Amino acid sequence: MRSLLSILILCVMLVWGNVQAQRTVLPRIAICGLGIESSTFSPALTTEEAFHARYGQDVFKPYPFFGVDSPVRSRATWFPALVGKSLPGGAVTREAYESLVNKTLDSLRRHLPYDGLFLDLHGAMSVVGLDDPEGDFITRIRKVIGNKTIISTSMDLHGNVSRRLAENVDLITCYRMAPHEDAMETKQRAVVNLLQRLESGKGKPAYKAWIPIPVLLPGEKTSTRIEPAKTVYKAVAPAAAQPGIVDAAIWVGYAWADEPRNHAVVMVTGDDKQKVVTTAEKLARSFWEVRKDYAFVAPTDDLKGSLDKAIASNKHPFFISDSGDNPTAGGAGDVTWTLTEILARKEFQSADGPSLIYASIPGPELVEQAIAAGVGGHVDGYAGAKVDARYAPPVRLNGTVTAIEKGDRDAVVEVVVKVGSVHVIVTQKRKPYHKEGDFTRLGLNPRKSDIVVVKIGYLEPELYAMRADWILALTPGGVDQNLERLPYKRIKRPMFPLDKEMPTPDLSAQLIKVTR
Repeated sequence: MRSLLSILILCVMLVWGNVQAQRTVLPRIAICGLGIESSTFSPALTTEEAFHARYGQDVFKPYPFFGVDSPVRSRATWFPALVGKSLPGGAVTREAYESLVNKTLDSLRRHLPYDGLFLDLHGAMSVVGLDDPEGDFITRIRKVIGNKTIISTSMDLHGNVSRRLAENVDLITCYRMAPHEDAMETKQRAVVNLLQRLESGKGKPAYKAWIPIPVLLPGEKTSTRIEPAKTVYKAVAPAAAQPGIVDAAIWVGYAWADEPRNHAVVMVTGDDKQKVVTTAEKLARSFWEVRKDYAFVAPTDDLKGSLDKAIASNKHPFFISDSGDNPTAGGAGDVTWTLTEILARKEFQSADGPSLIYASIPGPELVEQAIAAGVGGHVDGYAGAKVDARYAPPVRLNGTVTAIEKGDRDAVVEVVVKVGSVHVIVTQKRKPYHKEGDFTRLGLNPRKSDIVVVKIGYLEPELYAMRADWILALTPGGVDQNLERLPYKRIKRPMFPLDKEMPTPDLSAQLIKVTR
């Protein structure tokens, strides 16, 4: 009798143990992603090395919320595949794209099956000879991991959401701030949304509403620092927090690529059909109704007018955005037109003229010459216009080397050449200058400079905080802010503001079938 009772107790314990073990089985989640903004109006091409692809455990490093001891890390068994992020630039070569995609798919195949996938995209990649690369990428991922796996995607609000992307994603969100101070918060939200749907057993949201909006605007007109985008985007978080809604998002889209998918989009996911539909339509109308109110985030002028204002101003530092060749929007970064015009002005040709910092121009040969000359040495050579010489030829820099720095992730080597009263930052490879430390490590003090000219659109937070005044110069380049000067041929028309008097579009929610 006792042995029978012991056997029964043992059986109960085994069953209970199995139940407990099943309860503690963690979801299996893969991680992958590719990100770049690619201007099809730039002659530049982007190769595989620009993506600085991370593999395996290195994938976790850029994400603070994936720290070894973080709560998020402990809630799943993670299978990092490949995440590659490039500086914005020209279209990606087909060879580079296929290589990165195939490496991602090969890695994903090794650890099948998955309960979930965190897909970290930008959304504005262009590939030579291929429309809608993100749509192609996610379709090929689906063929490997199957339809049951829940895909949660984070994106830049300057990305594009094609119908094909919407069909293959389950959870989707994007930044709610421009500049993108909430980038990491957004990526974490995508991961947490995925975990919650898996842990709760709710699985894929029942409804996905997708609304294309025929508006195409540069980010410099849709900054959330100012109206109307400030109010439009302020409504997104409360919309996403409603019961029955998983997430809501508004994409401005990417203005410097000529593809049918390039336009604004609203997407809402959730389990309450009525709320999903009405929320999406309300957000879409809010974006459309103020389309004529979107304006540049700063005063604008041509370059001559911008320099005239900066020289006459007693507010220092006076920032000028050299916006047409902004490398963080997809410009080649080596257009010399603005720098050529600056050096031609008499005000800057003597050492005691207004102090001006120019950031920056690639010139690998001049960098080599500067290294040979050393700090304090003299150089006389050319920089820029190796990629985009449509507006001006290489610029001659005849001056003194004041700094040499090696080891930057993007620039590789940076030198500063002083020509008259202008300090020109010359790089081995193109680099954006967004932080005060980018300047101070080169011995430059932007706070004490009369004028700072940066290849940028809207000022990033640190530059914005130090400006005494600022103007957006409407300069030429692959990301020209004057969209009406760009030779669009393939975007869907009519499109505001190219077609200013277009009829009101149908902004009804399109429900996308949920794949099971």
